[in-house]
Amino acid sequence: MIVTFQNPALMWLLLIIPALVIAYVFWSQKRFGTLRFSSFQLLEGLSLTSGIWRKHVLFGIRLLALALLILALTRPQQRNALQEFNAEGIDIMLVIDISGSMRATDFKPNRLEAVKKVAQTFVSQRQNDRMGLNVFARESFLQCPLTTDLNRLNEFISSIEIVDEKFDGTAIGIALAGAVNRLRDSEAKSKVIVLLSDGRNNAGELDPITTSELARDFGIRIYAIGAGTHGTASLPVQTALGMRNVQVKVDVDEGTLKKIASITNGKYFRATDEKSLAAVYQEISEMETTQYNVREYVQHAELYYYPLLMALFLLVLEYLLERSIFRRFP
Repeated sequence: MIVTFQNPALMWLLLIIPALVIAYVFWSQKRFGTLRFSSFQLLEGLSLTSGIWRKHVLFGIRLLALALLILALTRPQQRNALQEFNAEGIDIMLVIDISGSMRATDFKPNRLEAVKKVAQTFVSQRQNDRMGLNVFARESFLQCPLTTDLNRLNEFISSIEIVDEKFDGTAIGIALAGAVNRLRDSEAKSKVIVLLSDGRNNAGELDPITTSELARDFGIRIYAIGAGTHGTASLPVQTALGMRNVQVKVDVDEGTLKKIASITNGKYFRATDEKSLAAVYQEISEMETTQYNVREYVQHAELYYYPLLMALFLLVLEYLLERSIFRRFP
């Protein structure tokens, strides 16, 4: 609940209260009556201040009533604001490479784990969009269809693992086709595929260029990310002597990825480490913004009658006390 005041300038009138207190103290000290007695014997045991406290109580009640009357004049109001959001969301499919080369350690602790962490942050920023997840190696696997349950999607991302060796490969064309199939019937104002790969298309029957043309025909934009440092990277390999790190050539097919993005009016990015990868996803997030139409309805409920009724009650109470138990006799 938000309380506002229609006439806040009248709050200055509350300064009258301390001024009245000062005047009351000063005036009380000046008003002491005197009587002459031939003997104080009859007054022994009586307090000279008995009854004075009643006068102070009545004055305090009057001051409190005055303060409440001033508060009522400021017209306190309860302000309730109701907002109606109309969000034009975006449908986004994440397409992530899980081939064996994603074990490379040029990203820490490796490419896949770095991608998972950054992708989860990206997902968490898209609270008004539908998102889904495809992973691929030699084949494409749908991990999560388009959903608004982004916490559940992040759980799927967290569970991604490198594919078994028998399914190893890089089928970019098939992976894109699976994502296009999920987005083609979408009625969202914007349809996006975020593709991440660290290799070149070497498996599957579909050509990535042909698939990207199909995406363009369905109004789908592709942001392509090439993941991997330049030159060589360390890759854990199982040998007869156990797991060993070997240096392998980083083989990102930038030409194909750039063409895929260009055909769909998207953009290509190269990420060479965790920091640049995070910057890429952040840039994509900023380019694909959700539009909002917001209407605000404001209601005001008057509250002035509460202090007004309390002030009237105190004035009546003061009147009754002064003419009953606090009554002074000559």
